[in-house]
Amino acid sequence: MKLTAPSTRLTALAGAAVALALVATGCAAPTPGGSSGGGSGSAAGKNYSIAFLPKNLGNPYFDASDKAGQQAIQGFGGTYKEVGPQQATADGQVSYINTLTQQKAGAIVLSANDVNALCSAIGQAKAAGVKVVTFDSDTKPGCRDVYVSASSTELIGQKQMDIMAKQIGSSGKVAILSASANATNQNAWNDAMKKYTASKYPNIQIVATVYGNDDDQTSYDKTQALLSQYPDLKGIISPTTVGIAAAARYLDSKNSPVKLTGLGDPQQMVKYVKDGTVPEFALWNPQDLGKLGAFAAKALIDGTITGKQGDKLQAEGLSNKTTEFTVGADGVITLGPPFVFDKSNIDQFKF
Repeated sequence: MKLTAPSTRLTALAGAAVALALVATGCAAPTPGGSSGGGSGSAAGKNYSIAFLPKNLGNPYFDASDKAGQQAIQGFGGTYKEVGPQQATADGQVSYINTLTQQKAGAIVLSANDVNALCSAIGQAKAAGVKVVTFDSDTKPGCRDVYVSASSTELIGQKQMDIMAKQIGSSGKVAILSASANATNQNAWNDAMKKYTASKYPNIQIVATVYGNDDDQTSYDKTQALLSQYPDLKGIISPTTVGIAAAARYLDSKNSPVKLTGLGDPQQMVKYVKDGTVPEFALWNPQDLGKLGAFAAKALIDGTITGKQGDKLQAEGLSNKTTEFTVGADGVITLGPPFVFDKSNIDQFKF
């Protein structure tokens, strides 16, 4: 994400071992801004040329997920390429989808920057025989073949508010520092959080939702503005790896009593967890998410799944030890439940 990640990232939850945590043709030259590697792209006559298209490049969350996807792809004899825009925009992703289609990729695994804007390009890719897996952040269900979800929308929203409620005594004003206004996963988590708060924590008031656009400086500035606008603010929830790290840096520099949680990259958050700025935060294992995305692409290429509810697929090497997954309603494949990071476990996670 930049969790966006959520990408929905920082989407932000695998089992007990969880934590935080592409791919087009092997014969084509690497697209500018991307990287490639792997074998021939063909195994047993299958086109295992699989491209990962994150929301943007240079995001630690997607670096982790995509490298793990590369390992899975190379493990079953495919070729890997990662391509993507420098900024998290839908227009930037569209151009890469079109290029990968022209290059006859076997599959594209992407974290969508917009729920609607990518659908036309994805439709052309599918018409050309390219399988399309979304992960971390989805498009409309009718656009792609399957969506690999880190967790359920409801569990992600609830977990963040449960952590915040614990820190502020279930009472007070809270703000949300989100990614971009069009990030589908972020918006869904935030909506679920708001509904859950209204029913579970009536004394907590969500006073604002602001957007840092998965940019470090913008997120830092939005944090400063929130504290200025709401001097009695008790907490900030940031469901994005970029946003929570930037907010933590600001609060830490000011020795602010405002509480902070959300979805974060463990490696970025170690300092702030240990000094008490962020006692707890959540995420999923982006490495597991990347691997599951790769195996979902393989299953689509093999024809063992089509995106129909009840389809079964196999995956290997996930930290939660799960090897079989079932396609749910609307073609959704769910990785697992949320995981909470704190002082007791933060040092175990190096990605």
